[in-house]
Amino acid sequence: MAKSPNLSRHDFVKFTVGVLGTIMGGIVGIPAVGYLLSPALKGGTSKEAWIPLGPVENYPIGVPTLFTFTRSKVNGWEKTVNSYGVFVVRKSESEVEIFSNVCTHLACRVNWQEDQQEFICPCHDGHFGASGEIISGPQPRALDKFTEYKIEEGVLSFLFSEGKKE
Repeated sequence: MAKSPNLSRHDFVKFTVGVLGTIMGGIVGIPAVGYLLSPALKGGTSKEAWIPLGPVENYPIGVPTLFTFTRSKVNGWEKTVNSYGVFVVRKSESEVEIFSNVCTHLACRVNWQEDQQEFICPCHDGHFGASGEIISGPQPRALDKFTEYKIEEGVLSFLFSEGKKE
């Protein structure tokens, strides 16, 4: 006896439930998968940014002045906030030097000692001159320097780039 080409009621119900289940699973599943994968697919936050340092007249000529700021970094679901510092040395009305306040030896924070006219790292007694050059200590190179800066309408800004200094 040949089987009928028509669907039985039982086969029709199974087929319909299967199709509707697939559609509902896709409606719920695709956005859920997108939500879970989106942090991994997003491009990272920019590592370069212009950081405003304030009015240029806030920095006396010839005196290294510390400026601190924070930057947020998003890595997937994790968000971290890092603190940074720079010393601004104003040479003239339109010329400045901007140094990282991180020692090039083991990344301790350096301090300006007015009486000695030096940057001093308290961790391993590293000494740097007013232009960031090595005077004494274990550090392998001079203080990192940010060379791209601008003064617009009296406001000093510099191009901060993680890992990219002179």
